[in-house]
Amino acid sequence: MRILFVKTSSLGDVVHNCPAVSEAARRNPGARIDWIVEEPFAAVAALHASVEHVIPIAVRRWHGALFSPRTWSEFGAFRAALRRERYDCVIDTQGLLKSALITALAQGDTHGYDRASAREPVAARFYLHRHEVTQALHAVERNRKLTAVALGYAVEGDCDYGLRVAGAVPEPRALLFTMTSRADKLWPEEHWRALGAGLAAHGLQCVLPWGNEEERRRCARIAAAIKDAVVPPHMALGELAAQIARARCVAGVDTGLTHVAAALGVPVLGIYCGSDPALTGLYGSARARNVGSAGRPPSPMEALAALGNLA
Repeated sequence: MRILFVKTSSLGDVVHNCPAVSEAARRNPGARIDWIVEEPFAAVAALHASVEHVIPIAVRRWHGALFSPRTWSEFGAFRAALRRERYDCVIDTQGLLKSALITALAQGDTHGYDRASAREPVAARFYLHRHEVTQALHAVERNRKLTAVALGYAVEGDCDYGLRVAGAVPEPRALLFTMTSRADKLWPEEHWRALGAGLAAHGLQCVLPWGNEEERRRCARIAAAIKDAVVPPHMALGELAAQIARARCVAGVDTGLTHVAAALGVPVLGIYCGSDPALTGLYGSARARNVGSAGRPPSPMEALAALGNLA
């Protein structure tokens, strides 16, 4: 059997799709599984032990250069390569118009959410098979449920993310992911300083990765108040995944990198300030914990205590 998953972005959503891939592989021994994903997140899909081919797509980059000959050349090459393969089952677990249009390009029976279940109802028009999956489930379980009904089995057992980083040996470091996509999801800088000081007192060196210049400056301000803290050079996603796998523990706000840590089984704390962890929080790992919620950020002491219980 050949199976194609379409889950293009964002990073947290890509991680949340991994248990569905693992279960599809387990329930269909010998299946060959491919995955279409946005190029910045391809490194995570490539860590999945059951994925044979990662097919990068660049919708985000193409959207910013619609009239560029390079854009249309790259899209033509992507479409031609996709049409050369025939799949027994094509599953869009994203449920957006853009992902549905990508799904429709593939050769094979296409499956997705029905109109009431999809994040963008119009997406349902582009699937051959439409399935009802309640939006009240955590994202991981929605992906598992859709995949199960598409492939004809029942969801059972705990979720397995299936991500592996070879040769990862824990080091006395704590990774602090202070950056996120929305201002209301940020945790106050003074809270990070207090958490970092507590971790340093326990013999852990705090490492504060960043993605853009504004985030680098924020990390530098926080690190300046934490003994021996480090703001490293910019790292690509694959490098960050390797650093996460070697960390003693991880703490982060609502960002995809904390989900990578949970998927890798590293002790990780999700700090929620402007969103509800019930539907998209860290999930499926005994070494992961969520604290706070929309409008109720946790205190540094609460965060440190929760992280101490995990690590």
